[in-house]
Amino acid sequence: MTKSLHCLVSGKVQGVNFRSWVKGQAEHLGVKGWVRNLDDGRVEVLAQGPENALQALKGKLATGSTMSRVNNVETKWMDYDKQHENFELRL
Repeated sequence: MTKSLHCLVSGKVQGVNFRSWVKGQAEHLGVKGWVRNLDDGRVEVLAQGPENALQALKGKLATGSTMSRVNNVETKWMDYDKQHENFELRL
């Protein structure tokens, strides 16, 4: 099993290109996984990679992109049974 970081990001994070920004940050850090919008206005992220890269991504999520406003990031470390090959935008 691969150690993974699961995050739920709330605030002004939809309609501001946040998912694309997350994808870019993840790819820059060498992190695999996915990001998607949720119906309740939050953005969900599942990230896999070295712990230092996951910690860096977690910090970036808390700061957010230029157009976004992050109110909260709920994080949970988990063992995830699937290994991702890249970082993808999900709908």
